[in-house]
Amino acid sequence: MEALSSWEIFVQILIRFYPVWIGMVVIFAVSIATKSKTALYGKLFDSPIGMFGFAIVLFWVLTAIFADLIMTHDALSQASGMKNKVPGTPLRGAEGETFMWYLLGGDHLARDIFSRMVAGSRIVLTIAPLATVFAFMVGITLGLPAGYFAGRMDTILSFIANLVLAFPVILLFFLLVTPEIRSAGYEIPIWGGKTWITSIPNMMAAVLFVFPIIFFCILWQSRFYVVPKKRNILIAITLVLGLWAYSGLTFNADPLGIFAMDPNVLNIFVSVVFVNSPTVFRIVRGVTMDIKTRDYVAAAQTRGEGSWYIMLWEILPNARGPLIVDFCLRIGYTTILLGTLGFFGLGLSPESADWGTTINDGRKLLTIYAHPALPPAIALMTLVLGLNLLADGLREESLKD
Repeated sequence: MEALSSWEIFVQILIRFYPVWIGMVVIFAVSIATKSKTALYGKLFDSPIGMFGFAIVLFWVLTAIFADLIMTHDALSQASGMKNKVPGTPLRGAEGETFMWYLLGGDHLARDIFSRMVAGSRIVLTIAPLATVFAFMVGITLGLPAGYFAGRMDTILSFIANLVLAFPVILLFFLLVTPEIRSAGYEIPIWGGKTWITSIPNMMAAVLFVFPIIFFCILWQSRFYVVPKKRNILIAITLVLGLWAYSGLTFNADPLGIFAMDPNVLNIFVSVVFVNSPTVFRIVRGVTMDIKTRDYVAAAQTRGEGSWYIMLWEILPNARGPLIVDFCLRIGYTTILLGTLGFFGLGLSPESADWGTTINDGRKLLTIYAHPALPPAIALMTLVLGLNLLADGLREESLKD
């Protein structure tokens, strides 16, 4: 079997991404047809920059969703004779339904680079957005009352946020994800002379992961306090699902195994939430201090609405523009941080297909073979570029409101 030419490699890659192309066409067609009814999302399609950025981000999101269909081989499997092979090299002894080539070549352990790049998108687009959502939950829950009530609460919370922000971000990340921090155990007394042995990441998760539960409980209470039956049902559902997920993600104590997180992933996850939360807090606090002086807030106060109702249902919706823009940018920053940690061999397991680890594996042979490091590096660059362009488009359209 002959090796593929550059043109044939390009065509084969395009074919492998067929679920992504179909998904993008459908989503763009529906979005453009309904853009007049979808507020800020619809206005995004009036911005060429925003639409281009959205297309790039959507490409990688769909790649992560359909990764199993796109990958030509298992991301961790090794093939005899494929070590450091150039792109388009035929697979020895391939038969049956096995894909015949390594489209982007093999790495130093004879693994398919194309499949590892695709699998890496799923890892990045699972950790980065979810960790950013948790960071926003923490930042919003603390930033709204700090900006609205001001006074001593604002002083204390702002001091804590500034204390975290005063430490260099990348050094703080390195400190939090080192194996020594993850493996160190601490005894916490509980009752009856018993102790609970835990680690710093688990203690951080125990604090940070409770904020989404608090946020939604306050959200339902403030909105439906005049409809007790509906409020109680929503809060009960939130507590059941929230505490179930909380026990599984924080302590790996879900008996059904639905909610669980690998210790390496948990370490990175809580680090991202901890580092990003103070910045989100400051943004929310600043926007709240500005919006609380508006006439519609004064009108809500005159109607006798509660403080949390005003914060969550009057101030927060009108702060969505800056927060959505920052959310997109923050996912990009988190993606870069994940790549940096993987590049230095911190956080995820060494055999992980995340882009940072794959770039680091390829870097070791960069002077001899360029193909192992380039695909994940380009993937990382394009995703961050797409998120930045998307944020620019959203900012441009939100300013027109």
